[in-house]
Amino acid sequence: MNQTTSKSSLGEWSQRLLAAIFLGGQVLVHLLRGKIHRRNTLQQMAAVGPDSLFIALLTAIFVGAVFTIQVAREFINFGAGNIIGGVLSVALTRELSPVLTAVILAGRVGSAFAAEIGTMRVTEQIDAMLMLKTDPIDYLVIPRVLACCLMLPILTLLSLVTGMFGGLIIATNIYNLSDTVFLDSARNFLDIWDIFSAMIKACCFGTLIAVIGCSWGLTTTGGAKGVGQSTTSAVVTALLIIFVSNFFLSWLMFQGTGSAFLGL
Repeated sequence: MNQTTSKSSLGEWSQRLLAAIFLGGQVLVHLLRGKIHRRNTLQQMAAVGPDSLFIALLTAIFVGAVFTIQVAREFINFGAGNIIGGVLSVALTRELSPVLTAVILAGRVGSAFAAEIGTMRVTEQIDAMLMLKTDPIDYLVIPRVLACCLMLPILTLLSLVTGMFGGLIIATNIYNLSDTVFLDSARNFLDIWDIFSAMIKACCFGTLIAVIGCSWGLTTTGGAKGVGQSTTSAVVTALLIIFVSNFFLSWLMFQGTGSAFLGL
């Protein structure tokens, strides 16, 4: 019985994932045709960006502080205290800021998308839109995709700055490192490509979060219980896809034997 249920759940999840891929293709086609609902897009940008800013920055400052605590003592013991700022900046830029900000957005925004659109689906509001010849993709999906795609890079950049500030506070007040040395190290280690790669990752993650959340909402069935299940499944799927896509993006961007620390 459990095996049958598990296979059924996996089959349903696979079908919904394929539906999400198909929805992503539809979004691309509609965008190429210039079908953008500007008012809805601005409303969603406000919900995704400013409303998520506080939790994203609060997370970033503690991530930067904790990372500095973990590495500073070891680096100082090895006589490499002058590169702590550089190591933190590279870690935040390449991985921690885009990934953790995307995780926050998946939990906060992706779940909201799935719940809102799922509720509209089970209460037949989407069917009413179709009767009125309003395309749900133009009206509901594209504004959310654009909002996440545009706002997540900005949130990621702000998280990077805040994370560096958190690391700087710990480095200067607990380990008595010079703030000038810390910041000079970060400046020397960071390359423009590191910032650019973080923006690319954030844009990809934002698109994935929005498409998955909207797709799971559009495929919701079963009333209020189905809405809850879709919301949970959308968040779990978004987190999984974020980590998987992060691996492939990192592989494409940073594979090789060069070293950011040695300038090779």
